[in-house]
Amino acid sequence: MSSVLAVLVPIFALILAGFLCRRSNRLGPGAASEMNKFVVWLCLPALLFKATATSSWAVFWQPGFLAAFAGGCLLIFATTMIWRLRQRRSLPAASIDALSASYANTGYMGIPLCLLVLGEEGLEPALIATLVVVCMLFAIAVICIEAGLQNERSLGRAVLTVLTALAKNPLVIAPLAGALWAATGLGLPAMALRFLDLLAAATVPCALVSLGLFLAQRQEGEAAGAWPLVIVKMVGQPLLTGFLAYRVFQLPPLWANAALLLSALPTGTGPFMLAEYYAREAPVASRTILISTLCSLASLSACIYWIGNSA
Repeated sequence: MSSVLAVLVPIFALILAGFLCRRSNRLGPGAASEMNKFVVWLCLPALLFKATATSSWAVFWQPGFLAAFAGGCLLIFATTMIWRLRQRRSLPAASIDALSASYANTGYMGIPLCLLVLGEEGLEPALIATLVVVCMLFAIAVICIEAGLQNERSLGRAVLTVLTALAKNPLVIAPLAGALWAATGLGLPAMALRFLDLLAAATVPCALVSLGLFLAQRQEGEAAGAWPLVIVKMVGQPLLTGFLAYRVFQLPPLWANAALLLSALPTGTGPFMLAEYYAREAPVASRTILISTLCSLASLSACIYWIGNSA
């Protein structure tokens, strides 16, 4: 248990530091937004670019891991959407709820956690999972929302919206650019590596403090509507993904453990940003993020304990 706490306590301490700095007004109301921009536009892109630029395509071509992690995300997303639609919720609202129940916080928590628990090798599955969540899951949710709003917008515009958003997303551009650089066979100059290392080193503390700043913002709305989504995210998704990784696809230990760990992460900020953009379900999405982050201390502890005992 002490080894589990040794991994998780520093992570949650950084989140708490951001939370307390905002609540005590040591960092102002714009701090969450500005630090988030710093992480999204500089730190994470540097880390992702370096990871792909110094690796090979073979390292990242892991069809079993993709099937287990992406399969878990998609099954949870589809099941939650059908459940919400049967409750007579609109397609846009059901889509945001489904995203809240399946969108793991792979960028802000997954990458730091995998590095701490699995070592440098853990960066590869964390990177793949981030691309799955950011590119695939988010895009599917946007298309579903736009399809539900087809009286206001055409489906063609939905596709264009997704493609435009992905083309502007640094978390998509950076790893793709790194992969293209790796394909040239050229190494990165020493000065470029040092530059990337300095920025990448700031990813873990800044991302976690930024998450704490976001969670410290006043959460509006009732929590009751978020609890079912939290249970699906924190219990259903890890169980389903773990079953796929260990039993169905029988992945190597590193990749199976990474799939389980990444699926047990709390809900990321993507659903809230989407809910805010479409002015739908924002209170439920923000509550889901807050509650799942608090609950993830238990789910992640259980996963790390399982990984440690099964090694």
